[in-house]
Amino acid sequence: MKTIKFIVLTIFTTFLMGSSFAVVKMGLPYSSPLLLAALRFILAGIIMGVIVISMKRPHPTSRISWIKLFGIGSLQTAGVMGCIFMSLRTISASESSILTFTNPLLVVVFGTLFFKKRYKFYQWIGVLLGLIGVVITMGAQFKFEIGIIFGALSAVFWALATLLVKQWGDGFDTWVLSAYQMLFGGLLLLAGSFLFEQPFFILNGHSILLLLWLSIMSSILQFAVWYYLLATSDPGKTSAYLFLAPFFGVISGWFLLGEPLYPSLIVGGLFIIFGIYLVNRTFRKTQNKS
Repeated sequence: MKTIKFIVLTIFTTFLMGSSFAVVKMGLPYSSPLLLAALRFILAGIIMGVIVISMKRPHPTSRISWIKLFGIGSLQTAGVMGCIFMSLRTISASESSILTFTNPLLVVVFGTLFFKKRYKFYQWIGVLLGLIGVVITMGAQFKFEIGIIFGALSAVFWALATLLVKQWGDGFDTWVLSAYQMLFGGLLLLAGSFLFEQPFFILNGHSILLLLWLSIMSSILQFAVWYYLLATSDPGKTSAYLFLAPFFGVISGWFLLGEPLYPSLIVGGLFIIFGIYLVNRTFRKTQNKS
């Protein structure tokens, strides 16, 4: 029964991660991208903030801790999500999700360069397979769009945020970290909206429904289920299932938006998925031996 529950919850949370790209794409006709991202995470951050305060979860007590929290939010929410939302103006939800979820591969590269971490040979094989997958995915029907750069930057910001969380995360309550990094990142996105775009939001039933889905289902509930899985099972084993997210990104782009399933998209996506699986699986073994 526990195995069935784990599988169901894992599929559910990775589905929410991957399908959010198509949902964002559906919301862009009603809002400028940075403003939509800002509203999503400010709303999610406020709701989660109320929850962690009412639950009396331990909050940071020093200024440096709040600065670290702000730094994580700047990368994880403002950097990653801002780039994702901007990428979806010009590239498909499938392409954006595949580019973004190459971040575990970049964690290995940046961890080696900046934190002098050591990784197994098979993890580097995973990185190589992932890079080959990106070339296949983006190369066969390649047409340069600015969204490709934003999609790649989202993976860079996510990898850097992951490494910062590994360095600083033990000093924070998980739920407090999640709530305030979303709120701080959302506020930065709001400032960015007024600085770098002409913000607009068309208020109607459809736009409100999409915003609520992104804030509650694709943010709060997604984080809650994911953190529950990490807390109640082997984190390395659980993280290996992140390869399902880009798969759901491609499938939801096809199902919800009618995006074509090019053979190169499928083949390249499989390379990336297997590369991510190798990186996460061998990372768990490395942790256990250290």
